[in-house]
Amino acid sequence: MSDLMSVITSTFSMSVPLILAALGGVLSVKSGVMALGLESMMTMGAFCGVLGSFYSGNAVIGILAGMAGGGLFGLGHAVLSVRYKVNQVISGIGLNLLAVAATTLLMQIIWDNKGSSPQVASIDGNVFTSPITYIMLAVMFFEYFLLFKTRFGLRLRMVGENPKAASTVGLAVHKIKYIGVTASGVLAGLGGAYLSLDHLNMYVRDMSAGRGYIAVAIMILAKYNPFQVLLCALIFGFSDALQISFQGRGVPPQIMAMLPYAVTLLVLAFGARHITPPAGVGCHDDD
Repeated sequence: MSDLMSVITSTFSMSVPLILAALGGVLSVKSGVMALGLESMMTMGAFCGVLGSFYSGNAVIGILAGMAGGGLFGLGHAVLSVRYKVNQVISGIGLNLLAVAATTLLMQIIWDNKGSSPQVASIDGNVFTSPITYIMLAVMFFEYFLLFKTRFGLRLRMVGENPKAASTVGLAVHKIKYIGVTASGVLAGLGGAYLSLDHLNMYVRDMSAGRGYIAVAIMILAKYNPFQVLLCALIFGFSDALQISFQGRGVPPQIMAMLPYAVTLLVLAFGARHITPPAGVGCHDDD
């Protein structure tokens, strides 16, 4: 019974950062910008969260710093994709590589250690008492209401479907895209801060470990619907919890560590074949 409860708790705990990043990805894609940079935003959120907590001694400041770090990379993705019309795949992957290099360099400069940071003030409690869990649930409801029940949500979706038509009717296409992509970075940064300030109380090199890419798979499987993101993320959270549960039980750890990524591959190969993103994703205003 204790093992079952451990798996359930781990499932929810592993799902929270994935849900936050995937919810951010939904906003980005709905505005017409690919969300392949989520990995970088989670990485910077995890690092900046620890950095803020390290210098302030306060986990709340750390969370805000993590959101700011993710938001900064989200803004960078928007500038490259919208202002300079860089290929969105190249922009996202480039930012992912930059985040790993930048955090490694900064760890060396600040803490004289390329592998991990010192321990910092963290969030007390488990996933069911963590404030970030309840923030995540509030964001999920708010995002659904924003996208499907408000005028701004309608405009965001129109920009994502047809930016040229949206511009023709007078919508501030660039501004709306900036808001969507930057907000995606803030949410992914919050997910990263959860990893470093809740799962652990330190930053470890490449801490996001591909979760940003898994979040992309989740939002696709969820058909870009905030409520369905929760259900889809639990599948991936369960696979992650399962591989942790089986560690030390005679199963080679390398095989079990592959489980979440194998699930991601299977989902993309078989579960997302007939799911199409908004028509304007990857397009520029003059396309």
